[in-house]
Amino acid sequence: MELPLHHALFALSICFSIFVGSCDFVFVKENNISSPSPFPCNFLFGTASSSYQFEGAFLTDGKGLNNWDVFTHKPGTIMDGTNGDIAVDHYHRYQEDVDLMEYIGVNSYRFSLSWARILPKGRFGKVNTAGIDYYIRLIDALVTREVEERYGGWLSPEIQEDFRYYADICFKYFGDRVKYWATFNEPNVAIIRGYRTGMYPPSRCSGLFGNCSYGDSEREPFIAAANLILSHAAAVDVYRTKYQKNQGGKIGIVMNAIWFEPISNSSEDKLAAERAQSFYMNWFLDPIILRKYPAEMHEILGPDFLQEFSRNDLEILKSGLDFIGVNHYTSFYVKDCIFSACEAGLGSSKTEGFALASAKMNGISIGEPTALDWLHIHPQGMEKIVTYIKDRYNNTPMFITENGLGTSDENSDPTTKDIFNDVKRGEYLSSYLDSLATAIRKGADVRGYFVWSLLDNFEWTYGYTVRFGLHYVDYVTLNRTPRLSAFWYKNFITEHKACLGIKTGHTQER
Repeated sequence: MELPLHHALFALSICFSIFVGSCDFVFVKENNISSPSPFPCNFLFGTASSSYQFEGAFLTDGKGLNNWDVFTHKPGTIMDGTNGDIAVDHYHRYQEDVDLMEYIGVNSYRFSLSWARILPKGRFGKVNTAGIDYYIRLIDALVTREVEERYGGWLSPEIQEDFRYYADICFKYFGDRVKYWATFNEPNVAIIRGYRTGMYPPSRCSGLFGNCSYGDSEREPFIAAANLILSHAAAVDVYRTKYQKNQGGKIGIVMNAIWFEPISNSSEDKLAAERAQSFYMNWFLDPIILRKYPAEMHEILGPDFLQEFSRNDLEILKSGLDFIGVNHYTSFYVKDCIFSACEAGLGSSKTEGFALASAKMNGISIGEPTALDWLHIHPQGMEKIVTYIKDRYNNTPMFITENGLGTSDENSDPTTKDIFNDVKRGEYLSSYLDSLATAIRKGADVRGYFVWSLLDNFEWTYGYTVRFGLHYVDYVTLNRTPRLSAFWYKNFITEHKACLGIKTGHTQER
């Protein structure tokens, strides 16, 4: 059976993030009976993945090394000593995984393109046709079913031209089928963990932030972020200038979005919560959409840390974006550290905004704890963060590009029912989708939702010790087995896409 996808492909993301699909969506005529579902009839329900976490095929078919290939092979960097050399072998088993998506009934799939697989030697090497062919096969499988370091990496402005070239290649080869492009996935996480704490490659940090061989935790994050922001703008400029008119797609960026809740009703803590947002998410979105850094960052950092954009930069930043991708999992409490004494911790320093953030503060937890110390269940945060983005950025269209629950792999025995009866994951997804529905009813222009993730996979520094999948993966055989949550999501999609009186047509802008 072929999957009748009106599939959105999301691509790009340091490797480019894609939603697969065509521009043919479902719409309801005004006179038709409206669906009881709060989700529009052309809403995208999907699952999400990432090239390094899923593909494997370490050096297969001409692929070059990426920073995670190098990082994970260094002793002590990954909790369980593993790496993504094989991951879940999506490179060779993508057809099977498309079958899984077909069964669930998703109408979109978000994945990323590996820069190292397409341009193994960067801008000055040849395009790897085997890498191009692999992504063409994957995209075709979906559409037919309709589902650093050469010159300093992000610390050098030269990266902007390299990324522009890479994006051009991706638009050229895949743009006839890919209709949604995201330039970067969670750039705020990549910069903070790569250049401030050193937890991620290129492992640069200094002082109290971490024990690295090199780096400057106070200054380098802002240099790297500026180059990344301008790289996004360069890619969007290429797309708008050369491809968008003929290909008819959309382009945006995907941010990690935490809801920051003030620990008290004091004006100081409320302002601290706003600073936390400005130093985490708005740091990137404000320059891209508003063409300036947040006022809170200017006030605290000044020109010594926050370099002004040049006239040429501002001209390129006019390209903006078409949508905002929101990866939301959890919420944190925030406490002011300007007028109150704070212990050392996440957000408490000057370059983080003097806003201490934690899921547990003063003995109070913001939500039910999980196997992951950073993930507490706080579904009301979904409505709040979506509403915040709506209000700050003039209701720019949004996609919830990641949302899901991770569980510990300790003592996992695939013969036990508990491995597959993941009731808690279903409850988590249900509560967050309910919260999202409330935001949509109140006017937020949200156009899709993607579960993280279709499969258990390599979870960065956690290795394989944490599982997020709707499907259990046996890492010895690589067999995939649906969990209860896969059936729950299938039923949820069936219930909410049953619009009455619909017909197929082209997307109508809202």
